[in-house]
Amino acid sequence: MAIGERIRFIRNLRGMTQKYLGTLIGFPEKTADIRLAQYESGARTPKADITAALAQALAVAPEALTVPDIDTDAGLMHTLFVLEDLRGLKIDTIDGELCIRLEKRGTEYLNMYDMLSAWLEQAQKYRKGEITKDEYDRWRYNYPKLDTTGHWAKVPPEGILRDINK
Repeated sequence: MAIGERIRFIRNLRGMTQKYLGTLIGFPEKTADIRLAQYESGARTPKADITAALAQALAVAPEALTVPDIDTDAGLMHTLFVLEDLRGLKIDTIDGELCIRLEKRGTEYLNMYDMLSAWLEQAQKYRKGEITKDEYDRWRYNYPKLDTTGHWAKVPPEGILRDINK
């Protein structure tokens, strides 16, 4: 999710108008809503100081607005939080073990269920020794192209798997 979409999402969560948020961070009242609309539509990207001001006004960390760097712990956590907001992922425990589960709601649930089921199918094949690590990695790194569940991509003809390896 791009920064503009995150700004809009959290602004709406807070019940703020574009004009109100814009004036809160110091834009003139006359153009505050225009500036916010530009950020939210992706026509403009806020500089770091504006992002920090928006984050403060929205009472969130700047990382909650920016596209997270999943190579950092904070970035990974904010990525998971976005997936919670948009895709229904929930943190939970099962038998005392931490887990991430899907909340059963709407098309987000159905789409995520299909994608995660396809991943689980391949992971189980790998764990059972039905496919090699290379075949598992090839599936993951070419997803959805090599997904054979039929939900996201067509089953590749036999020769394609060999050709990808070359």
